[in-house]
Amino acid sequence: MLTQGTHRFGPDDGTLSVRTGRTGAAAKAGHDLLIAVTAWEATLELGMDPDQSSLVLHADAASLRVLEGTGGMQSLGDDDKTSIVKTIDDDVLKGAGIEFRSTDVRIAEDGSTISVQGELTLTGNTRPIAFDLHLGSDGKLGGRAVLKQTDWGIKPYSTLFGALKVADEVAVEVSLDPGPPAAG
Repeated sequence: MLTQGTHRFGPDDGTLSVRTGRTGAAAKAGHDLLIAVTAWEATLELGMDPDQSSLVLHADAASLRVLEGTGGMQSLGDDDKTSIVKTIDDDVLKGAGIEFRSTDVRIAEDGSTISVQGELTLTGNTRPIAFDLHLGSDGKLGGRAVLKQTDWGIKPYSTLFGALKVADEVAVEVSLDPGPPAAG
């Protein structure tokens, strides 16, 4: 069970990643990607009541790294992965930071789930989003939020004259090892 207090997270005690899919007539040629966010920090404040609880996350959009690409006609090489990251930074996220701020955090009575509502800012556009974090038997928090890129003004990447496109919906996944609350 999570304890009250301030819990801080980053790449040393958690993972933040994005999963993309593909669509279009030439989808078989593309890859479903697993992309790691390598520079990020989050603060989860758990209080006695919901008004004392919050979650804030900041992520560096330039810190994305392609971990794997599944499917496709051929495997992704290191040059392909570097090119994908450059395209995401230059054309999709345009170097803008990523920020999430909760507006409501509710902890289930048994402590197994934290329901979070808040606002996610991507490419300078802020939109509401909600997701749950689940406490696993291993003591780790895990969660997943599916978002549509177009809701944030992002045009999903496409190539081959639109015959191969990144699916509009992407999944953001997090796994956190809360440990004890931070001092102070």
